[in-house]
Amino acid sequence: MTNLTERILTSVVFVVVLLGAIIQSEYASSILFFGMILLCQREFYAFFKPTKVKPQRNIGMIAGLLFFTISVLSKIINLNLDVMVLLVPIVFIIFIVELYRNRPQPIPNIANTLLGIIYIAVPITLLHELAYFKDLSYGNTYSYEILIGYFFVLWANDTGAYFVGRSLGRNKLFPRISPKKTWEGSIGGAISGLAIGYVNSLMFPTISLTLWLSIAAIVVLFGSLGDLVESLFKRSLDIKDSGKLLPGHGGVLDRFDGIFISAPMVYTFLKLVSIWQ
Repeated sequence: MTNLTERILTSVVFVVVLLGAIIQSEYASSILFFGMILLCQREFYAFFKPTKVKPQRNIGMIAGLLFFTISVLSKIINLNLDVMVLLVPIVFIIFIVELYRNRPQPIPNIANTLLGIIYIAVPITLLHELAYFKDLSYGNTYSYEILIGYFFVLWANDTGAYFVGRSLGRNKLFPRISPKKTWEGSIGGAISGLAIGYVNSLMFPTISLTLWLSIAAIVVLFGSLGDLVESLFKRSLDIKDSGKLLPGHGGVLDRFDGIFISAPMVYTFLKLVSIWQ
């Protein structure tokens, strides 16, 4: 089986599972996103195994999963978000625990433990929050249209960049970080993403074409930058793939790298629009 065939088959299974869970119910999607955070944080902290930096993986994962769980319960059972205060002692326990670990790199250990929460758990939680924007009003009603539309644009951007880059790519986009990415591929991905933004406006007309195109532009720009940021991390640690869980793609982080910057940007944009409307 060729790498391309493996990549396509993995993508098909991945898309079916993800869309199926999101459409099924907020409970199914919550379980799915919980698993995404768990797997992504696990891979992120594994980055540092060959190095002297040893982040506190278990505490970082507990804090990240708790952040997501509180967010979900605030919608499902109207849990007061004031319980987010529970995260405060957990975050500062990281500093105390480091006192007793006797590791040679305490500052990088603490910093990368916190980075695993900020870079992984927070963006995926905010991505899941997109399912609670309905008619541009943010509340507790689950509505998956914007969340699914987000993924359609993200995948279109990735797919367009991959195939256009392979067939027409000549000019390197960012050779210091990712030598295979090209301007041609990036432009192809942008056109594909914006085209799907237009299609989203036809399938999900609860928000306007202008807003869908704005969302698409944010996903295209910051999704591509998120891809480069993950490449920066891997290159700095001399890692090719974040893992081997997804055949043809590498690890879970390799599949979700476009989310980690674009999802918070889309969430912020929609939050501002909902306030201003």
